[in-house]
Amino acid sequence: MKKRFILEGIECANCAAKMENAINKLDGVKEATVNFMTQKLVIEGEDEKMPIIVEEAEKIVKDIESHVVMKKA
Repeated sequence: MKKRFILEGIECANCAAKMENAINKLDGVKEATVNFMTQKLVIEGEDEKMPIIVEEAEKIVKDIESHVVMKKA
């Protein structure tokens, strides 16, 4: 399953890379990509774990850049 999100307000390319690395380490994630230029996050993961993955990804985003809003694309 693939989920797409918009990362509103992301201002730091290095932070985007940190987010991508941290999300990729979550259990059940096959691949996660953060595109700083388009402000998009794509998470590919196991269907049954996707709600937990999305919840954890939101925490990661907030921890790295607290003002960024993760919205469904």
